[in-house]
Amino acid sequence: MPAVTVENPLTLPRVSAPAGAVPRPALAVSTAPSGFEGEGFPVRRAFAGIDYKNLDPFIMMDQMGEVEYAPGEAKGTPWHPHRGFETVTYLIDGTFVHQDSHGGGGVINGGDTQWMTAGSGLLHIEAPPEELVVTGGLFHGLQLWVNLPKSDKMMPPKYQDIGGGQVRLLTSADGGALIRLIAGDLDGHVGPGATHTPITMMHVSLNPGAEVTLPWRPDFNALAYALAGRGTAGPSGRPFSTGQTVVFGKGDSLTIKADEKQESRSPNFEFVLLGGQPIREPMMQYGPFVMNTHAELAQAFDDFQAGRLGRIPAGA
Repeated sequence: MPAVTVENPLTLPRVSAPAGAVPRPALAVSTAPSGFEGEGFPVRRAFAGIDYKNLDPFIMMDQMGEVEYAPGEAKGTPWHPHRGFETVTYLIDGTFVHQDSHGGGGVINGGDTQWMTAGSGLLHIEAPPEELVVTGGLFHGLQLWVNLPKSDKMMPPKYQDIGGGQVRLLTSADGGALIRLIAGDLDGHVGPGATHTPITMMHVSLNPGAEVTLPWRPDFNALAYALAGRGTAGPSGRPFSTGQTVVFGKGDSLTIKADEKQESRSPNFEFVLLGGQPIREPMMQYGPFVMNTHAELAQAFDDFQAGRLGRIPAGA
């Protein structure tokens, strides 16, 4: 970890919060429970137990792995439906192969992001490639679910394949952070992901002992999730570490500091920063369907049962 990096971050554009920016306090820290998804690959449920009012427009996020598969162990997901939201799959290590009922598909490698707008609905499958199953290897990534407003829930499905080389690379004022901006705007720099719901998403590697303070839209919420290592969040220095999520309060800047000593498996403090403009509409979820009303959920399930979300391609 991580797949996309540079030898000298000091060559990158620098970002910092303006003087007088109001720091966001760290309101709460939660620990993600572990579980299994799909055919049995390990996940951490990053947002479990967090009130939706602090997540909106985000619905859930799974940290997939980090796991070192032995030969024959690698697993994926079976065919399954989605409707009413977007999935953002960010792969840090390993490879995933995607296929869907609309004829789409592709390979997601380390450093890549696949942005799938499920919209009106489809069936899809995510699986490790045959060579990873045969040889084994490292697998690690995130899948984030982003809600769609009512006006966009039934839009046609679409995809964005964001290669690792497209991610906007930035650094902090002193060069102690490597910031991979996947989507949204940060201090005038724009990530490659095009979003229906305004959000910001970035993966940050922070050197031991370094601190980063970033400008943050005051109308966005703010969340930090630790992928590896340990540090502190907010002006009061609230501790958080691997598998924990920080919920920030109001303000227009975010501060995170890495501890002087990090885990042996990760030289830096690795975390994801997320922010979004709340949709503030009713959110009803039933498994892979996210709609505004119970009636719409029932309709989604009926449409799936009737094959109206698509059918598994022949030979798949």
